[in-house]
Amino acid sequence: MRVAPECFPCFTRQIEKTGRISGASDGDIRKIIEEFNAAHPPVCGDVTPAELGGSAYRLLSRATGVRDPYGPVKSESIRKALALYPAVKAMVEASEDRLLAAAKAAIAGNVIDFGIPTDSDPVAGVEKAIHLPLTIDDYPEFKRRLGEARSVLYLADNAGETVFDRVLIEELGQPVTYAVRESPIINDALAEDAESSGIGAVARIVSSGCSMPGTIRKFCSPEFLEILDSADLIISKGQGNYEGLSNELLPVFFLLMAKCEPVARDLGVPLGSLVLFGDRHLNYPNS
Repeated sequence: MRVAPECFPCFTRQIEKTGRISGASDGDIRKIIEEFNAAHPPVCGDVTPAELGGSAYRLLSRATGVRDPYGPVKSESIRKALALYPAVKAMVEASEDRLLAAAKAAIAGNVIDFGIPTDSDPVAGVEKAIHLPLTIDDYPEFKRRLGEARSVLYLADNAGETVFDRVLIEELGQPVTYAVRESPIINDALAEDAESSGIGAVARIVSSGCSMPGTIRKFCSPEFLEILDSADLIISKGQGNYEGLSNELLPVFFLLMAKCEPVARDLGVPLGSLVLFGDRHLNYPNS
């Protein structure tokens, strides 16, 4: 997926929000935005939104000296998600199709933003997601591919989601390698976040070598690329990973909510859609 014109106002909002979390002044934030716009004129090009997002956060880190502004948010997100784990696990175990329910629960983790105060009940939100239809429903192919796979590569997204990923991993019935970001970027999961969520008990945790808000091949380590290219089945969580890998020839299934218009348009679904998507042309070469 390539950057769209409406991505640039979003980058500006992210710089402003994160700048304030990092303690930057209005003047500092304006300078960071000006530097970002000078480096990346707001035109469409052969670059992913995740790549430009990484550039924005590197500018912020350099200007503010704050390496992980979302560290406290991530810790709190994991704490809240762990409190939900027993209820979500019970929902999955009570479902007629536990694997499908777990996949929807994992997508629900992508929907809930624990960093934003809300009056809604997150347990009710997960329960609703489990019973909602998928706008793109490639679950039958996903289940078939999983049955043929000898191992699974799971690409993490946000820190709070890692608890919901654990619920799905526990239903996969295959050895799982769980890939996280190399260093802090927004509220994306690092190795320590995955460990805090209990992922280490159900999967092998590795770094992708990438410090972008997504998995982008050219920024990944050679060690991780060997894992990526040899994977029997890849589960990709969230928009950032979709942005980075949607044009790659890989046996990948994307689990996400289409939270913004460019991603929804690229997928061909309404905004807010829940998706379990594997590209039939690129990703099913042996079908």
